[in-house]
Amino acid sequence: MEKAYKLLARQEQISNKKAKDLIDRGLVYHLDRKVKIARAQMANDTYFRVEEIDKVKIIYQDENILAINKPALLDSYELAETSEEDETELIHRLDRDTSGVLLLARNQEFLKDAIRAFKQRKVKKRYVAWVEGIFCEEIKIDAPIRTHKQGGKAFSQIDEKHGQPAITIVKPLEIQGKKSKVEIEILTGRTHQIRLHLSTIGHPVVGDERYGSVTRSKRILLHAKAISLLGYAFEAKEPRDIQKYK
Repeated sequence: MEKAYKLLARQEQISNKKAKDLIDRGLVYHLDRKVKIARAQMANDTYFRVEEIDKVKIIYQDENILAINKPALLDSYELAETSEEDETELIHRLDRDTSGVLLLARNQEFLKDAIRAFKQRKVKKRYVAWVEGIFCEEIKIDAPIRTHKQGGKAFSQIDEKHGQPAITIVKPLEIQGKKSKVEIEILTGRTHQIRLHLSTIGHPVVGDERYGSVTRSKRILLHAKAISLLGYAFEAKEPRDIQKYK
């Protein structure tokens, strides 16, 4: 028996650190089950399958802004760190599992204007997701959110007394079996807002085990489809797992 990340490092001929990172990202599978604990003890002859991350695609760029279609399973901060532009900084972030439009500023003046637009709620954001259950009618969710750390990771919950205002509008798009595709507009930008709000109405995002999904998936099936601010408007093509469920 040996720790999973050490076995993976030997199999892929990579460093232990790189192997642990791949497991932490959710990219490593054994017998079609995701390996979730890098230090888990596993048999020495265990064979792993490593998923590849899709390539980053540029949607638009000019002297002020760089808009990209972020693939799932890639951290937002990595895109800023690897950008060829020294002055590029993240305007906002997407969760690791979330794909879609991500914006980076190319100068400090535009960055300040963009951050101000977010704070003043002058940014429009539209998402699509696959959720558990049959979702048929448009709904507006108005439930305050409080976020705290749990096990070193962010965890949000509804808190009518101490939470910050959070409003989400959800519309049905498609039903496939016992799963539904929905369009989401958020009027505020709280941590895990979409995931938590959908969970509270009994329709957690597929693959989102933290907030109640019972379906195994390679990732949380949430995509940031469109965003507009300061006269710009961008849309990111849906990846295959969002276009159609299974």
